[in-house]
Amino acid sequence: MKKNYFNYKVINDKYLLTNDLGRYIFLSEDQFEKLMSDQLSEEDEITQQLEDEFFLFDSSDYDFVEKAGKAYREYHRNLFQGAALHIFVLTRQCNQQCVYCQASANMDKTTKMTIETAKRAVDIALQTPARYITIEFQGGEPLLNFETLKFIVEYANENKEDKQVEFSLVSNLMLLDEEKADFLAEHNVMICTSLDGDENLHNRNRPYFQRNPFQILVRRLEALKNRGIAVSAIQTTTRYSLTQYKEMVDQYIALGLEQITVRPLTPLGYAEQNWEKIGYTVDEFLKFYRNVLEYILEYNRKGILVIEGHARIFLSKIFHHDAGNYMELRSPCGGAIGQLAYYHNGKVYSCDEARMLAEMGDDSFCLGNVYEDDYNDLLESPACKVLANASCLEGLSDCCDCVFHPYCGTCPVISYARYKTVYPSLNKEYRCSIYKGIQEILFEKISENDPEILRFFQEWCE
Repeated sequence: MKKNYFNYKVINDKYLLTNDLGRYIFLSEDQFEKLMSDQLSEEDEITQQLEDEFFLFDSSDYDFVEKAGKAYREYHRNLFQGAALHIFVLTRQCNQQCVYCQASANMDKTTKMTIETAKRAVDIALQTPARYITIEFQGGEPLLNFETLKFIVEYANENKEDKQVEFSLVSNLMLLDEEKADFLAEHNVMICTSLDGDENLHNRNRPYFQRNPFQILVRRLEALKNRGIAVSAIQTTTRYSLTQYKEMVDQYIALGLEQITVRPLTPLGYAEQNWEKIGYTVDEFLKFYRNVLEYILEYNRKGILVIEGHARIFLSKIFHHDAGNYMELRSPCGGAIGQLAYYHNGKVYSCDEARMLAEMGDDSFCLGNVYEDDYNDLLESPACKVLANASCLEGLSDCCDCVFHPYCGTCPVISYARYKTVYPSLNKEYRCSIYKGIQEILFEKISENDPEILRFFQEWCE
């Protein structure tokens, strides 16, 4: 038997092995020593498992590469579809004053996307080879430019031809009224909002001009629920959140939200300026994440379905070899090749992070302009090529030997913003350490081989 390339790490006294195809296996110390010294018997059950998961092979190198190559291409199939996510930044205006967001309370009326810019952006989005695309409305607060949102939905539906187009709105919902809700329901627009915790925590993180944003949000969620509109929510963790994990999970469940995506702060812009007040260390975040996960599992044991969003992404890769389309956790990342961000003024960026970098005064990842370029021009941009090179984990010295790299990803835009290079040292980088920590927590749970928890994890991926 011959060995395929793999990485390993000791977790809970077991050896975790992973390979580039997204396969994993746990070995005892004795099994690992036999594997490394070529003493495993072909009759051993573990030998067959290693062969089934592409760690061992008993064929010519050519035949193995053909078989493994097919599985590898399937695991990375999102690389062959073109940009499937198209982010429309309808305005930089925002009506909230969130403690971590550089768009807070920006009411500059010159930052609204015009109908003409929107039309040209939709035309480019529909040029992608991807058959299934999502148009996502962002801001600022996109409901501050609802007329353009309506135009985009109607124009895209009229011109989509053989493509299937979904629409998603990322909104704080403060400006939602009957007319807007009816339109969103009629056109099956999915909605994602922000909920950082219970009333006290949410209002502390996301103040709204001396009003109570939490109570307004609850009313808006009820109105959407009555119309049958699917709503999800994301949570942003600040220092204020760290001791409030139970209250946060309880609040999501009380509002009928079945998924909590525990999101760390990105130390950029306003969040970086306020880091001493709202930031935390990697260890502090991972302790918080572990507490949330354990508390969610307690609810699962009671028969109440609630899912942690990052765990769902990683577990889908681990259990089902489904790399998904979460742009930041891809190799290469989804910048340009998986997503495009259309700014209100017609500039096109590689991703949401790139347009946020532009809002900080740096246009390095601008690919072009809707008034001058088409889809192919944008993908030919030097910035697109740099992003692909700098985020291919298999070729990065700090990543290629990491046991978690088949499931992970890096964001060169954030790296450039923080370190002025797209090739920083990632071994102790903040976001890298957080993603590795989350995966280690999940693999610890998997290694314990608790049938109930494994069943919960499998159900989260369905």
